[in-house]
Amino acid sequence: MNSHTYPFSEEKYLPHLLRWIDQNYSHYLFTQGNNHSYPKGPFPNQILAGNQAINSIEELEKRYSKEALAGIFSYDFKNQIEKLSSKNPSFFELPDFWFFQPKLQVSWNNSEISSSQPLPPEIFNPVCPKPKTKSVSIQSQTSKDEYLKNFRKIQDEIREGNTYEMNFCIAYQADFEELDPIDTFLRLNKKSPMPFAALFKAGEKYILSASPERFLKKTGNQLIAQPIKGTAKRGQNEAEDLENKKQLHASEKERAENLMITDLMRNDLSKVSEIGSVEVPELFGLYSFPRVHQMISTVSATLKPNTTFRQIIEATFPMGSMTGAPKIKTMELIDQFENFKRGWFSGALGFINETGDFDFSVIIRSIILDQSSKKLYFAVGSAITIDAEAEQEYDECLLKANAILEVLSGK
Repeated sequence: MNSHTYPFSEEKYLPHLLRWIDQNYSHYLFTQGNNHSYPKGPFPNQILAGNQAINSIEELEKRYSKEALAGIFSYDFKNQIEKLSSKNPSFFELPDFWFFQPKLQVSWNNSEISSSQPLPPEIFNPVCPKPKTKSVSIQSQTSKDEYLKNFRKIQDEIREGNTYEMNFCIAYQADFEELDPIDTFLRLNKKSPMPFAALFKAGEKYILSASPERFLKKTGNQLIAQPIKGTAKRGQNEAEDLENKKQLHASEKERAENLMITDLMRNDLSKVSEIGSVEVPELFGLYSFPRVHQMISTVSATLKPNTTFRQIIEATFPMGSMTGAPKIKTMELIDQFENFKRGWFSGALGFINETGDFDFSVIIRSIILDQSSKKLYFAVGSAITIDAEAEQEYDECLLKANAILEVLSGK
C-alpha cells in the first residue's frame, strides 16, 4: 500500500508530519522503536491515521484479519472479561475500548518515507511553529506516608495468602492551561527513548508513551509475551552501571518477582495455545535503557487453530506484570488499595495488520491527557512481595516517574 516515497530526515520533518496528521485526522497512532535491540523487535517506525472510530470489540472482531486497525484497551476493560469493578475516582472519563480504521499509513527509515497517500509539501518545510506549552504544576495523589501504610497492609494480605505479588501504583495529576501533545511527546522521547514509544490520539484525548514493555505480539500462529519485573537505576559511571546491572541479575528478590509473573503469563497463554507449546526462550534477560536496567522474560506459544482475537485478549489481559498473582484476586485488592481509577494507564496500546498479526505495548511511563478538560495524569508502580522493602519500592516508583516529571516541568 505504501506507494508514495520521499527523501526524509526524521529530525527535520517528523514534527511537521505529526502536526499535519494531528490537524487532519481525529485518530492516529505513531510508533517508534528508537533503534533498540529488543527480542522479537521493537515497535516499527510508523503512523496509522484515520477518522472512523470502532468502539466495541464485537465490531473489531468483524474487521479482524480483513483490514488494518489500531487502538487501545483500558486497564478497566478487565471488568468486561472478569466479574470485577473499578470503584475509584477517575481523573477524567476514558473509554474502556477504542480503536480506529487507518486511512493513512506511513513508515520511514533514516533516508526515506513511504506513504499510502501523497504527503503535502508543507511537511517538508524546515520552519516549525513554536509550540505553545507552559510548564505544569504536578500533584502526587499519594504521600510517602500513605504509600508506606498501604505497603504494610499489602504485605499483611500476602501473609494471609490473598496475594503473592501485587503491582501497587501511585498517580500524579495536573491541570494545564496550554500543552502541546506533539512537542511534549517528542521531548519525552528524546529524554527517554524506548522500544515501544508511541503517541496516540482519540479525539481530544492523547497518550504520550515511553513504554519499555511489550504486552503481546502475534506473528502467524506464534504468540509472545514479554513481562518486565526487576528494575535497577543506571550508574553514574561505567563501573557503577555494570555493578548495578550485576546486582539486578543476581537479586533473588527480583528473580522471584519476575518468575512469578513469567509463570502467570505461561498460564495465560496456555488457555489459547496448543498443548505443550508454551515455552520460555529467555528468562531473566537484562536490557539497558537510558535511566534504568530492566529484567525481561520472553514467553512464547503456538496458537490453537481458529482462535479469535477476542479469545486471545480475554485469556491474557491485563498484562500480568501490572496486576500480580493470583491475577483476579490481586486485581480486586488493587482496587482496594489504590486511590485512583487506572483508566488507560497499564492497559494496552497497539495495532493489527490486515493478516491478523498484531503488536501491543503496556501503557506505562506514559502521560494521559484530555485537551477538553485540560487535565493530565500518569502513574508508576512496583511489585510488592513478602521480601520487598518499602523504602526501596517507593524509590523505584520515583525513579520511574523522573523522566515525565522533568518533561512536564520544562527541563
